[in-house]
Amino acid sequence: MTSQTIFFIVCLVCSFLICAFATRKLIPVLKSLKMGQKILDIGPRWHKGKEGTPTMGGLAMLIAAFITGLGVIIYCIYNDGIAPNVKLICTVVMALLYGAIGIIDDRVKLLKKQNEGLTAKQKYLLQLVIAGLYLVVLTLTDNLSTVLHIPFTSLELDLGYFYYIFALILITGIVNAANLTDGIDGLASTVTLIIGGSFAAFASKIGESATDVSALSGILMGVCLGFLVYNAYPAKIFMGDTGSLFLGGVVSGLAFMIDEPLIVVLCGLVYIIEACSVIIQVGYFKLTGGKRFFKMAPIHHHFEMCGFSEIKICVTFGAVTALCSVIAYFAV
Repeated sequence: MTSQTIFFIVCLVCSFLICAFATRKLIPVLKSLKMGQKILDIGPRWHKGKEGTPTMGGLAMLIAAFITGLGVIIYCIYNDGIAPNVKLICTVVMALLYGAIGIIDDRVKLLKKQNEGLTAKQKYLLQLVIAGLYLVVLTLTDNLSTVLHIPFTSLELDLGYFYYIFALILITGIVNAANLTDGIDGLASTVTLIIGGSFAAFASKIGESATDVSALSGILMGVCLGFLVYNAYPAKIFMGDTGSLFLGGVVSGLAFMIDEPLIVVLCGLVYIIEACSVIIQVGYFKLTGGKRFFKMAPIHHHFEMCGFSEIKICVTFGAVTALCSVIAYFAV
């Protein structure tokens, strides 16, 4: 067993235990603070039974990621210094900051007692600022190349300054797509767990130079597994924007850590489909004067309206993610 594999297992186990423990402790606390989820009337009518389920459970993910991530960063800096670990440090910080946006958003929703928190413009502006800072720091420390590799080919394009526009769109796009994927019990956690596994496989394929990627993949998988203990159907707690924005931040950051940003479009295809379903639904609604392309968007709700159970949707979307991850493995 290689040191990279051992490091991965330790990170996964530690983050899993911390997240599961923190989630269990959070449930009664959030209930006592009346941090219950509001359910929109336009949603599936059977979701009304979930109203009042504690939300902001993503706090447990942030706690587990912060504790485990801090330990990993300290260990890596002690052994290798700061320079080789800038990508890891920046990615962990970026993901936690996205989680902080989620905390603000979830808190505003609960204070207003509705399902709308920060405005879309406010959220996206904050997301752009965080993504921009992430890219600036990586650039200033010589940890970011403007050369874009096209998966499955030997083609590399030097986009120059346009690379930063592309990167901003990709990071914020994945973050928001992960947010949209969080709509039924266990879905976002399941899909992201598998994506985390794909990045662990990528790290193993790259070799010891990707130990930081392996460690962060382990943390991502651990927090997803720990949260799923209480978030799998029937969910006892929801992650809220706190968790989903954090997960999107980790996934997008991992893609830049291996210098293969486009790979996240493939292994995170379910994210992309979820986001595109909303764009199609809104666009079609406006163009046709009120008609809907899907029964409901994001697309996981369309399948619900078609009679799919939440468990079946999670398994199906998870299987699609696993298949895409296997294909992506051969593109790295």
